[in-house]
Amino acid sequence: MVLWISGISGVGKTVIGREVCNNLKRKHNNVAFVDGDVFRGIMGNDLGYSLGDRKKNAERISKMCHFLNSQGIHVVCAILLNFPESQKWNRENIKDYYEVYLHASFETLLKRDSKNLYSQALAGKISNVVGVDIKFTPPLNPDLVIQNEGDRSVISIAQDI
Repeated sequence: MVLWISGISGVGKTVIGREVCNNLKRKHNNVAFVDGDVFRGIMGNDLGYSLGDRKKNAERISKMCHFLNSQGIHVVCAILLNFPESQKWNRENIKDYYEVYLHASFETLLKRDSKNLYSQALAGKISNVVGVDIKFTPPLNPDLVIQNEGDRSVISIAQDI
């Protein structure tokens, strides 16, 4: 199974994904957690954040999840997936693929902005930020949509997933 948790920066993908992974590890010993920032580091941080680099990174991650899944490893993947063609590829090529879309209002994301991405992008200091100068395309057919405005605990959301 590949459980892909998607949404833009600050929506809670990593913290919720880790909790989901921990929950699965209580039942299965073959669970891997794939986080976008960590994956970029593993790959040598050779890509930037342009639309083209983001697409290439999404393709790499999809193929890695496919590979791990084909080896009998359950994967919890907490990564923005902003490309409908990547979502389609995942559905067509990854057995037991399950997509969760985490959503929060932009106002909530601005308040959370732990990486200062939105504040820097809105001030013109950085570019290529999804939700500011790169359009975000929500998943077309997610298996589950969760609104995460901060009114529920991470544990509660992870249990729903």
